[in-house]
Amino acid sequence: MGFNTGEQSTLMADFLDQCGGHAVIDGGLATELERHGADLNDPLWSAKCLLSSPHLIRRVHLDYLEAGANIIISASYQATLQRFEAKGLSKEEGESLLRRSVEIACEARDIYLDRAAKGSWDVIGNETILEKRPVLVAASVGSYGAYLADGSEYSGVYGDAVTLETLKDFHRRRVQILAESGADLIAFETTPNKLEAKAYAELLEEEDIKIPAWFSFNSKDGVNVVSGDSVSECASIADSCKQVVAVGINCTPPRFIRGLIQSIRKVTTKPVLVYPNSGETYDAYQKQWVPTNGVADEGFVSYVGKWCEAGASLIGGCCRTTPNTIRAISKTLSGRAD
Repeated sequence: MGFNTGEQSTLMADFLDQCGGHAVIDGGLATELERHGADLNDPLWSAKCLLSSPHLIRRVHLDYLEAGANIIISASYQATLQRFEAKGLSKEEGESLLRRSVEIACEARDIYLDRAAKGSWDVIGNETILEKRPVLVAASVGSYGAYLADGSEYSGVYGDAVTLETLKDFHRRRVQILAESGADLIAFETTPNKLEAKAYAELLEEEDIKIPAWFSFNSKDGVNVVSGDSVSECASIADSCKQVVAVGINCTPPRFIRGLIQSIRKVTTKPVLVYPNSGETYDAYQKQWVPTNGVADEGFVSYVGKWCEAGASLIGGCCRTTPNTIRAISKTLSGRAD
């Protein structure tokens, strides 16, 4: 199932109806790639596997589909043409890897749906039968701070030298490529400030991007995005952009999500999406997650009902969440639909 120009918001509503009212987004990619043996100690982070081990990316996408995900997000969060160039790749090679990130996700969807159509048993052997259901592929776009790989996507502080035009020029070609890659939508993720949200909105308009998008912000206090900008003001930018079909929060501790949903709902009628992290804290200096205040899968999933009641329509997980987290979310949402 894909989206076209025109009635994009209606199509998102139709997709949610097909999913039973709520859709399941996948979970953390990097953690799972490492669990499968990938070494991600690289500025490219999970995008490193586009070069070294694309089969592992496909495997993780499949794990999430088998866990019940309706939306899988490509391994392009840290895949920027500028970073590929710094690794010695040509412009053409970098653009090809961006397209490949979406192709791998589409391949995983095709494999899953083929197995589901044949009634195959879940290869993990967890006693569930694969089911045919709506599945979308979202092309991930990480923030300028993610490219810097210095943790500034968790602060939103880029400095006075970074202007609206700087950000538009930085993202333009990547957005053009991903919009024509075969993805169903573009996921602008972990957006740390209002300026970058405005850059995305203007880019979508200027480039006449034909597929829809979602804007997702991150917060460390439950009131503002990480830069200190108002989450309501950020969500209003997303609301005013016609290509944006959903707006929400990712990579944020679960305990903050309910209040953030309520703030977003005050300024938009577009579907709200949430895919928090495990609650652990990222240490930008050590470049690792600090295991404090994290929640187990059971604790994470205990929030899901409250998020639905607050108005969230699309729910998943971000950093440090796993297929087990997503399986539990899917079961919880299925229970609500029954």
